[in-house]
Amino acid sequence: MVLDLQPGQKLARGVARHLAAHGFVSVEEFVPARGLRVDVMGLGPKGELWVIECKSSRADYQSDSKWQGYLEWCDRFFWAVDTEFPTDLLPDETGLIIADAYDAEIVRMAPEDKLAPARRKKMIQKFATDAARRLHALRDPRL
Repeated sequence: MVLDLQPGQKLARGVARHLAAHGFVSVEEFVPARGLRVDVMGLGPKGELWVIECKSSRADYQSDSKWQGYLEWCDRFFWAVDTEFPTDLLPDETGLIIADAYDAEIVRMAPEDKLAPARRKKMIQKFATDAARRLHALRDPRL
């Protein structure tokens, strides 16, 4: 099976591979709350939650007006871009990942702003539920 991935989806795949190499699991196109959809939500081995927004071009970044709304749903927030992206556009107070379709590298660690325990529990439960539903849908598409 050959996947015809869009540029942002290729970045997300590379990010997911990098996270997996560090003990994280991830869900793409995760909805933490109504009206929000993050490109990649990573769940780390210690329960940490990272949001990674994949931007394939200047126009893609400039059209994203919701990213600050994602901050309250994660411990760390990152941008993932390719080597051609003008990184000077990205806020210094966010993390930066350089990625391609096959791997990624964190070049600037995002500052940590830990979630409240109740929100963390809610997000981890939602993460698990979404991941389980997606897996089930692969096995039984009639659901």
